Amino acid sequence: MNFTFFLLKYLNMKRERGNFGLYTKRRGSGEDISDDEDDLKMMNLTDLPPLINCTCYPPSKCAHNRDYCESRYGCFKVLIVEYNREERTQWGCNSPDVGARMLCTIQDSHVVAVGCCKNVSRCNSFLTPKRIPYPAAESHAPTNGLDLVLILVPFVFLFIVLGIIILLCKYRHQKKMSELSQRENLLLGGHNELRAQQVGDTTLREMLDESCTSGSGSGLPFLVQQTVARQVHLVDCIGKGRYGEVWKGKYHGENVAVKIFLSRDESSWIRETEIYNTCLLRHENILGYFASDMTSRNSCTQLWLIMQYHEKGSLYDYLQNNTLDHESMLRLMHSACAGLVHLHTEIMGNRGKPAIAHRDIKSKNILVKVNGTACIADLGLAVLHKCEENYLDLGSNNKVGTKRYMAPELLDETLNPEFFDSFKCVDIYAFSLVLWEIARRCYTQGIVEEYQPPFWDMVPSDPSFEDMRRVVVIEQYRPVIPNRWSSDTILSQLSRVMRECWNQRPKARLTVLRLKKTLHKLWEDAQDDKLIEKNSLKYKLMSEKIIEKMVDV
Repeated sequence: MNFTFFLLKYLNMKRERGNFGLYTKRRGSGEDISDDEDDLKMMNLTDLPPLINCTCYPPSKCAHNRDYCESRYGCFKVLIVEYNREERTQWGCNSPDVGARMLCTIQDSHVVAVGCCKNVSRCNSFLTPKRIPYPAAESHAPTNGLDLVLILVPFVFLFIVLGIIILLCKYRHQKKMSELSQRENLLLGGHNELRAQQVGDTTLREMLDESCTSGSGSGLPFLVQQTVARQVHLVDCIGKGRYGEVWKGKYHGENVAVKIFLSRDESSWIRETEIYNTCLLRHENILGYFASDMTSRNSCTQLWLIMQYHEKGSLYDYLQNNTLDHESMLRLMHSACAGLVHLHTEIMGNRGKPAIAHRDIKSKNILVKVNGTACIADLGLAVLHKCEENYLDLGSNNKVGTKRYMAPELLDETLNPEFFDSFKCVDIYAFSLVLWEIARRCYTQGIVEEYQPPFWDMVPSDPSFEDMRRVVVIEQYRPVIPNRWSSDTILSQLSRVMRECWNQRPKARLTVLRLKKTLHKLWEDAQDDKLIEKNSLKYKLMSEKIIEKMVDV
């Protein structure tokens, strides 16, 4: 308690005086004497030490702004660190009070260091007090090392977690590929049933033609599964749809079409692969199938169907860029209908073919060959039926066909899914709309309409289910047949066929076999008319030459 009292008293005195060495004149004489000395005399302390000079700084703290002060009790030098860590030095004189004595006993620390002396004048000029350095100054490297560790640990942990996630994703991807491989093996009935061919002197086209014309039509793939994707080079993307993309590819120098499904559409890929591997499916008017495969591209699993490539593209694209005469129009119609007949027909036998309903007939799913005939593609939504077993296979794909081509019984939800003929009637309705699209591009009386999809003038470009239901079911509209078709022998008969095929009642529609026979008869008539016209033109030219010769004579 006494120690605290004296220290506070000393600090208050120094605050009032403003410095450590403030001197005054002794009354009645010219001798300088400090106030501290007066204090000692007031305390009856007469035995005083000798008087010495001490360096004093800053001058504002010294008497008369001098650079020295006088004291009998020694000198000091103090190093003080301010709040901003700037070092400040102060020199001055000691006094006999308790505060001065305590000043010289202060232990050196990080913020202050004190040195005292009293042997000679200005001895404090030679003092070198040293404060204790901050820990950061002495252990700079270890502290930075610790900071570096604290910074790096989260990043290392993050990289470890990312590595684990990548490994898990890779493992899951490999597991997925393995499962798909197993499914495909089960789907294809094992490798013993695959018919692998080496493409040498025999081309894919020759093999496909031989299969379609030899009567086998086995439907089994030509190329070894799970290896062909490595040998196919994708050239250009030629189409996109809800399932994925279609690419033009090269296989040993030959063009192929590669239909690429994303992994989320695995069910569509499995279904289409299953149907294309159906025995006796191969037909010249069904798109040729070579192989199915799975591959990884851009860290994404892709499911491939490798098909026959037709450079003229889909019927939808072909009709927009080409016009037709009677013969070429009926060639397209009859060949497409022949493919539909082959699908709808069941072939009995141990390894027979089930009846197949397409369920998504439209101009975009019919391709045009170089010879002007057509073939049906995209069997992903097809339904299979075996009459002997009374077995109807709807598949696991829940997608529906294109709304614009939906039959009335689909739109009003009256179709009986347990009756296979219901699905065949749906195909006939959709095919009648395709016939209308083709017929519009045929020249009659020197006039041809621009290509338009069915109901183009009644519904939006992307109609909803309700739009089609209103037009087809409630209002019972059908595509408009131009009046001038009635004056054309072939188109007038076609108009009657179309009306029968898109009848509101499914049972009133023509069967696909009756439709094929009708189109075949019209096609023969068109060929005869073309031959007669050709012969007439030839006869006319010959007659003109004979007349010219007679005139010359």
